[in-house]
Amino acid sequence: MKLYNTLTKQVDDFKPLEDQQVRMYTCGPTVYDHIHVGNLSSFIYADTLRRVLAAEGYQIKHVMNYTDVDDKTIRRSREEFPDEEPDVALCNLTQKYEDLFVRDMQTIGNDTENVDFIKATQQIDDMKFLISKLYRDGFAYVTDDGIYFSIAKYRESGKNYGQLLEITDSNTSEARISNDEYDKDYVHDFALWKKRKADEPAWPFEIEGHDLLGRPGWHIECSAMSRKELGQPFDIHTGGVDLIFPHHENEIAQSTAGEENPVFATTFFHNEHLLIDGKKMSKSLNNFYTLEDIKEKGFNLTSFRLMVLQSHYRNQSNFTWDNLSAAQNRLNTYKAMAAHKWQPNEAGKVTEEDFTKARDEILAAMATDINTAEALAVLSRIAKLVDDGGVKPEIQNALDEFITFVNELFSLNLSDQLDISDDQKAIVAERTRLRDEQKWDEADALRKQLEEQKIGLNDTPNGPIWYRL
Repeated sequence: MKLYNTLTKQVDDFKPLEDQQVRMYTCGPTVYDHIHVGNLSSFIYADTLRRVLAAEGYQIKHVMNYTDVDDKTIRRSREEFPDEEPDVALCNLTQKYEDLFVRDMQTIGNDTENVDFIKATQQIDDMKFLISKLYRDGFAYVTDDGIYFSIAKYRESGKNYGQLLEITDSNTSEARISNDEYDKDYVHDFALWKKRKADEPAWPFEIEGHDLLGRPGWHIECSAMSRKELGQPFDIHTGGVDLIFPHHENEIAQSTAGEENPVFATTFFHNEHLLIDGKKMSKSLNNFYTLEDIKEKGFNLTSFRLMVLQSHYRNQSNFTWDNLSAAQNRLNTYKAMAAHKWQPNEAGKVTEEDFTKARDEILAAMATDINTAEALAVLSRIAKLVDDGGVKPEIQNALDEFITFVNELFSLNLSDQLDISDDQKAIVAERTRLRDEQKWDEADALRKQLEEQKIGLNDTPNGPIWYRL
């Protein structure tokens, strides 16, 4: 299996640190609001990577964090729960959006059962332990407003700050950045721990007599949580390209400072943005959509997943309603293929070898840097072959096995194609008779009647094939 590794800047042969065991960490959401579809695309790619690893025979431990304490969550908790104590307000807010996030993940077909979700607020002690070690080793210093990581000391120790991208001395300064997210065009010492401000939740912390009642900075959370859950180094770190700097670069620095082994994770897997009007989706720009927006337009939400997967994860793609509509049409062709299990044809031409060949080609594409575009092209070819050639009764098991394989790899819900009722089958047969008699208007009326019952029709050389919309 091959993956592009941001750390090496090339496509590498993937080899886990332990035989057939893969430890994988995904930077999860900051749970202060509904997540938009641009963010969800990143989690679709991470979920697909896990599915490919499983198909390759690996056992995977997949961890994803919730950032449930930072500037955004604290600010929003004050707005939504102004009468509650700061810690209660924070908990109320973040639990609400954690639940909504899991619901959205399940709605788009992501496997949440095989992911270990962890909250930053549940591992504060591990963060304090790591910060204390960095301070003892000379990589952190105390200020009036908290504790900061020293990039200069890290470099002086012989480590490279700039493993994921080039960082020059000209844009490195001694200034400190106290907020949790900052402009990635600048490099500064960053906050490991922030002393409490008025009306903020806080945890006790003391170093050499310094009272540091407060809470962790953003970057230290992932370092402490990944180390606790996966050990260090681990195999794969995933996230969007916007996390390369500063977040992932800072994770590497604070995780490897003072360590003999300079490796934090052996492979960094970064996906490109899903754009809207050529720009990154952003809540601050108010140029984003949520799953509810897609649902209100009448789209099947699985079509959003397919739209995302139609683009290679390292290529930028655009969210448009036309692109989503095209993905839904493509999804319907796959559903029609799956529905052939209920509509065998004695004159069918598709063979077991056709399904075996398609499966092997799809796996080969996915094992080559998760080439979803090529894999889906193969899936579209076999779907057309099935529709044009039909499937004999004795080939039904091969079709079922292939659909199960596709579901496990792409999570497109193709196994949901249950048989239709006898009355609906009678409508399909009547429409065929009307078409044979060229009574097009009456035939179209029956087609619309079926669509109202969420039944689509695909006219093929072997007659109409129904499928569930």
